[in-house]
Amino acid sequence: MNSPLVLIHYQNLMPGSRLVHRLEELGFRVKSASPSSSLADQVRELSPMAMVCDLEPDVDQHLEAIRTIKEDLQTQHLPILAYANLGDGLEESARLAGATLIADRSGVLSQLPSLMDHILEVH
Repeated sequence: MNSPLVLIHYQNLMPGSRLVHRLEELGFRVKSASPSSSLADQVRELSPMAMVCDLEPDVDQHLEAIRTIKEDLQTQHLPILAYANLGDGLEESARLAGATLIADRSGVLSQLPSLMDHILEVH
């Protein structure tokens, strides 16, 4: 049986690339989202179990992508872990867009096992 697939989207190599390795250590197959097509299209095509999304540096674009995923009947079930340098209402904006859980960039790597357990438990 295949390991569950997690789609990850990041532009900042740190902690993005380390998150990929940590997810693999946790037993997930990991696919990095391609910047050449929309995240919603990739979610529909790949049917991942969850998505991890770095909200920075293009916060508005990433929040809109999450909103699009959550408004689509085919993809709205997808649990999404979003992370960023939190502050200035970003956590609330991500929650309103539809992120299942929002983590601070400084702790996302060390807390990844419990964060993944939490988002997968919710769904």
